[in-house]
Amino acid sequence: APGVFQLACLLVELDTADEASRILCADALYQMGRGEEAHRLLSLALSRNPQRAPVLARLALLQLKKGFVDDGNQLLQRVIRTGDTSCLLPIMDIFKDEDRKLMQTHCHVQALAILESQQED
Repeated sequence: APGVFQLACLLVELDTADEASRILCADALYQMGRGEEAHRLLSLALSRNPQRAPVLARLALLQLKKGFVDDGNQLLQRVIRTGDTSCLLPIMDIFKDEDRKLMQTHCHVQALAILESQQED
């Protein structure tokens, strides 16, 4: 992760508008346990493109890790509204095991709640 982080930082320096390099940098920071810094980079990327599903999904995980369930839910809902949920599977490979389980459990519980509310209607 430190080598990836250094490479991503160099790529960001070469092209400050390159969102993929910023995401790579944030992923490396996350892997190194520097979630707050990853959050800042992703928030900056989101301010430039508020409908970017891969950024929203990463931010959702960081919010869930902090215990901000409502914020995590809102971000996941925004991912769904973009129509680009295909980003979720590759992102799950980046997440650490405990975070992957957190995200899967959270999404499962939310899906069940939606189904139960629809059955009641």
